[in-house]
Amino acid sequence: MNITVYLGANEGNDYRLGEAVRELGDWIGTSGHVLVYGGSKSGLMGELAESVIEAGGEATGVEPQFFIDAAVQYEKLTELIVTKNMEERKAKMIELGDAFIAFPGGTGTLEEIAEVMSKVSLKHLEAPCILYNLNGYYNSLKELLEHMIEKGLSTKERQEGIYFAENLEEIKQILMKIEK
Repeated sequence: MNITVYLGANEGNDYRLGEAVRELGDWIGTSGHVLVYGGSKSGLMGELAESVIEAGGEATGVEPQFFIDAAVQYEKLTELIVTKNMEERKAKMIELGDAFIAFPGGTGTLEEIAEVMSKVSLKHLEAPCILYNLNGYYNSLKELLEHMIEKGLSTKERQEGIYFAENLEEIKQILMKIEK
């Protein structure tokens, strides 16, 4: 399974992020899945790719040309796909993914996972969209989605396929359901 992970190129100020991203990468690498991500060597993105590769797994990076020009790509990738711009990058990452995980990240992570959430809710994408709610990171987003339902602007049916996982074990359980 190709697992597309969205996450930041910063490390953040919580050491638990690094621990959790390495745990996720180790699992992807040892489980036979393939990581699809933004391709950067920086911050959490670099830690994720490195942990997948060190665990014997495969990592596909998708980078727009301007990031290649800035030399921020991770050099040990199994495959590097270069796109013209961010829009093409997002489309390629969605095209390649069988499952999607938003690790805690910044506005870019939020933008990317919001597009996946929209496609899942419209049934234009048959894949799980998992928000890794590490230490309650996505609690406010979870509340917002519930608020949308309460106000009649969304429905539980529209939000099927959007999951919040508190830890790696919950992510594994969600993904095991779709593999069957």
